[in-house]
Amino acid sequence: MTTATDASVRKAAFDWLTEQVDLHGDVLPRSVLAQGFTYEGNRVPLLGPQGIFKPRILDSPLSITAIPSGPYDDGYSPDGLLLYRYRGTDPSHADNAGLREAMTRRLPLVYFHRVVKGKYLAVWPVFIVGDDPTKLTFKVEVDDAGYTNYQSTGEAVPILAEEARRSYITATVRQRVHQRSFRERVLNAYREQCALCRLRHEELLDAAHILPDTEPEGEPVVSNGIALCKLHHAAFDRQFLAVRPDYVIEVRPDILEEIDGPMLLHGLKEMHQQRIILPAAKEHLPNPEFLGKRYQRFLAAVR
Repeated sequence: MTTATDASVRKAAFDWLTEQVDLHGDVLPRSVLAQGFTYEGNRVPLLGPQGIFKPRILDSPLSITAIPSGPYDDGYSPDGLLLYRYRGTDPSHADNAGLREAMTRRLPLVYFHRVVKGKYLAVWPVFIVGDDPTKLTFKVEVDDAGYTNYQSTGEAVPILAEEARRSYITATVRQRVHQRSFRERVLNAYREQCALCRLRHEELLDAAHILPDTEPEGEPVVSNGIALCKLHHAAFDRQFLAVRPDYVIEVRPDILEEIDGPMLLHGLKEMHQQRIILPAAKEHLPNPEFLGKRYQRFLAAVR
């Protein structure tokens, strides 16, 4: 395969991913990614059974996939770069050699991070920038698509690739991974519905923190989250309502006395003294201690 064709396929993959993110958001179903797109009559899937994936049309890998709690302990280096484990323990394995070639040729790849079973956060372009055979680990930097220039030769060459800029982008991706993982796990626990009104349109659902993630106890765990629609998330954050430690909703007194329209009546006032919908798994139930702390702040705000 020529260098120009390789670059053309990668660009087509990035363009296709952009379209899919516009349709689905940046957390994409595995079924969509495994099906992929068609390039000049050839089907090009974006991932496969192995973490390092090369479609038949290419000579070098197109994507790498990280699966938390999987067989490889991917993570982050002290300098903030992504760490990606070799396949197996043989540095010369074909998949590892493929990533090493991608590093040498400075080829852009797609990074998939599984946030829940069957759903992946897609990030591109990423570049292999380090190889440590003693630790069986590659180093990966994330770049902005706007800084990747496909020259007339077809070779993908990152421009303006200052270390500080890439480190910042990689750190931003790390934050996105945590946020999306939290959202998907919380929504999955609540069966993709608002815990207050049962709205099931996932595009209108959020994972609301009980204790903010800026606080030491505000960890991104399901027991510190509640699935809420956009309206009830805003009402929860603005102290229009609270969820008590017994899982009962309490609406602020002045809101109950206010006369407005059907949205206020049905959207907020009718929630008063109702019990929220709870996850089926005991370990996913909202932490009563966290709810208690949040409820005390609500009481202080309405006095």
